[in-house]
Amino acid sequence: MLNFTTKEQQNTEQTYMSVDNIELTPFLIAGLYKNTLIEMDTKPAIKEVLPIAKFTILGNNRSRVAIIVDETANLYLPDEQLNFLLGILSACKLSMEDVAIININKNKTVTYKSIEAELKAEKIILFGVSPAQIGLPLEFPFYQVQQYNNQTYVTADLLQHIEKDKVEKTKLWNCLKQIFIG
Repeated sequence: MLNFTTKEQQNTEQTYMSVDNIELTPFLIAGLYKNTLIEMDTKPAIKEVLPIAKFTILGNNRSRVAIIVDETANLYLPDEQLNFLLGILSACKLSMEDVAIININKNKTVTYKSIEAELKAEKIILFGVSPAQIGLPLEFPFYQVQQYNNQTYVTADLLQHIEKDKVEKTKLWNCLKQIFIG
């Protein structure tokens, strides 16, 4: 028996049989190219996020020096005490770029461990703050340079008391010379 097809039927058959119109499912494509296809990750790239300090500081901490104060009325220090502290820092060849001032009255979670973890502080000066207030497991008197946990500590009286007392200024200066100059 002879089969006759019209020209229209032949064109339709050629369209379906053409190599240009072969439809492959994603499963078949993956099977054909299993060693050469790369799956694109459509999730947004996660950027490395630096940990945010759990407490606020004044200064940039470039030299890893933490200055701890306990001030109830101000965020950090009153202007006259801050100016006095800036004079002390200047004598030690430091500036606000070099230090981090932390007010433990406004940052209740500050401990010597958090200072080490977040600021990587190597030198810690406590003005009117006892070692116990930052969780240090040891006590030492004012103006005694103390090494602990690969850090250098000094405790001193309140800045407002030191500013008015020449003997206190001298004691503080002798400690700071040991730490920063000598």
